[in-house]
Amino acid sequence: MAADETSIKVSTAARDRLAQLAAEHGTTIRSLVEGLAQSTPTQAEYAERAELARAELASALGSAPSPEAEAKARSLLERLGGAAHGPRAAA
Repeated sequence: MAADETSIKVSTAARDRLAQLAAEHGTTIRSLVEGLAQSTPTQAEYAERAELARAELASALGSAPSPEAEAKARSLLERLGGAAHGPRAAA
């Protein structure tokens, strides 16, 4: 094992599922897990994105959206499936 590598322990069922998913995507478990780790934002990254979006909206509209407007937008995104992987609480 190279110096910049480590191993993780998962159940046999999880390993088998990862193997199946990797095979279906024509890749390896390693690539599948590394891709997930790199492409899934952390809570801090979600919060940073939300703050940048608020700043952009404030710049474009002249004021930041109200908490009520944010809640309505979040609800709409959740109904549309656009926030399926994001945090549930307001950032």
